[in-house]
Amino acid sequence: MATQYGLLFDVTECVGCGECYTACKVKNGLKEPKEDFLTDHLSQHTYTVLEDHDGNYIRRMCMHCADPACASVCPIAAIVKTPEGPVVYDGDKCMGCRYCMQACPHHIPRYEWHSNTPVIHKCTMCYDRVKNGEQTACAEACPTGATLFGTLDELKTEAKKRIAENPDKYYPEVYGMTEAGGTNVLILSPVSFDQLGLASNLPKTALPQLTQQALDKIPAVVGAGSVFLTGMYWLTKRKNQISKEKNHAEGDLK
Repeated sequence: MATQYGLLFDVTECVGCGECYTACKVKNGLKEPKEDFLTDHLSQHTYTVLEDHDGNYIRRMCMHCADPACASVCPIAAIVKTPEGPVVYDGDKCMGCRYCMQACPHHIPRYEWHSNTPVIHKCTMCYDRVKNGEQTACAEACPTGATLFGTLDELKTEAKKRIAENPDKYYPEVYGMTEAGGTNVLILSPVSFDQLGLASNLPKTALPQLTQQALDKIPAVVGAGSVFLTGMYWLTKRKNQISKEKNHAEGDLK
């Protein structure tokens, strides 16, 4: 079994310099970084951003779920979970259906709204580097160690150690340890996660597993109705979010 890798982001160590943001742009050949990078947002041109929440800086990027909902709904396997941990996608396979955008509990994948052959974009945790034993560009560029790259087991141990040794410094939980079945990106914070804009009401079980469990326990007709109603709820909720993202994309062109 391949070693799982991940990232640990410590909000208390981040000074908001934006080096991770710039390094990601350069490594992936994306649109030039904004001078006022705190105003940037996730898009086809930006895979990670920094947000300022009352002086606490949080990175927004793909969380690389242990059992990703985006991969489970992709009808052509354009998105896959690699043995090493990163969740990657193949733009040549992507048919632009946007199911992944609707399924993602962290609202991460972004769409090429103005392309004639649109596909989605997101952070791939520098998989081309990780599979060759190298750390991610963002972790390599971080001057304070706020973003750490390592094996997932090592990062989990380090995160728990920091909380145990400095209980007054940290909120007593590690984000990503159990959210939606766990993720390969872990976050330490001095405040509750909802204060950083992170989804804090996610189930501990991976979303694809919840769907399968529900279908296994109820009759097919009832199951279809439940799935339909649940699907309509998520579609309506995500429709509003995706509309905002489209407006952001249109704003970038002005």
